[in-house]
Amino acid sequence: MASFLSRLAPVVLTLRGSKRMFSDPQKTLERVEQLRQRPAKAVPPASISRHVDVTSRVVDGWTVFDVSPRSGDSIARAVFLHGGCYVFEIDPLHWRFVAQLVRETGVTISVPIMPLAPQGQASVVVDKVANLVQSIIAGVGARNVSIVGDSSGGGMALAVSMELRDRKHEPLQAIVLSAPWLDISGTDPKLAEIAPSDPWLAVPGTKAAGALYRAELPETDWRVSPIHGDLTGLGPITVFTGTRDIVHADALRLLARATEQGISLDFHVGEGMIHNYPILPIPEGAAARAIVAKAIS
Repeated sequence: MASFLSRLAPVVLTLRGSKRMFSDPQKTLERVEQLRQRPAKAVPPASISRHVDVTSRVVDGWTVFDVSPRSGDSIARAVFLHGGCYVFEIDPLHWRFVAQLVRETGVTISVPIMPLAPQGQASVVVDKVANLVQSIIAGVGARNVSIVGDSSGGGMALAVSMELRDRKHEPLQAIVLSAPWLDISGTDPKLAEIAPSDPWLAVPGTKAAGALYRAELPETDWRVSPIHGDLTGLGPITVFTGTRDIVHADALRLLARATEQGISLDFHVGEGMIHNYPILPIPEGAAARAIVAKAIS
C-alpha cells in the first residue's frame, strides 16, 4: 500500500500549480523567460555540509560541485545529472538526494551545473558532460564510475553513456535512471492514457521546453531522445518509474527495446507513484535510494 506521504505528494503538487503550467506551452515558456531574467540559485544548500564535504571547481567553463564523504572514502565515483526539463535549475531535493547517497555509500559524487536551455543545447551539453565523465574515468577507470540522472537528467545520462560507449570506453559501473525522459517528441499514445493521473507534468509544456534544448537537432536524435539510440555495450542499467508519471511511457518503451536487444534492465515500477519518486522525502523514495546506493557502490 502506498505510504501516506506518497499520497499527500500529488495534493501538494496540485496546489503548487505545476500541472497548470505544463499544460500550457506559453506558460511554460513564460516561466523559462522569467528564470532567465532572474536565475535560480545553483549552489547546494548549506545544510548538506553538516554531513558531507562540498567543494567546487571549474571544468571547461562549468562549475562542478564535488560532494564527498567525511570518512570512508571509496575509489568509486559517480556523476549526477539533475532534471528540470532542461530549463529549470537544480533543486534542493536533488542536493539532499546526492548528499544522502554520499553518506550511505562513501562514493564521491560530482554534480555539474550545466547551462540551461536555450543557452544549453544538446549538441554541446551531451559532449561536454561526456568529457567530464571521461576525465573521472581517466583517474579511477570506467568500472569505478557510475552516472545517475533524474527526469531530463535521466535522458541525458543515457545519452552520455551512449557517447562514452561510442568513444570506445569500457562500460560504466552503473547507469541509474530515475523517471527518465527519453523521447521529447511527446508522440507516444500511452502519454494520453497516463496524463489524467499525473499531477505534475503535461506534454505541451515539456515539449516546448524540450524544443529549446534540442535546438537544431531533430526530435529523433539520440542525444535528445535516447530511446532511439543503441543500448548495446552500455553496462548495467537501473530504472525507476512511477505509474502516475507521463514519462512512465518512455520507461516502458525502454524496457521493450532492451528486451528486443537481449539486454537485462534492473527495472523498478512504483505503483501509484508520481514523477521522480526516488528523490522525494517519502518511504518509497528511501527504498529506491537504497537500491541506487547498492548499484553505485
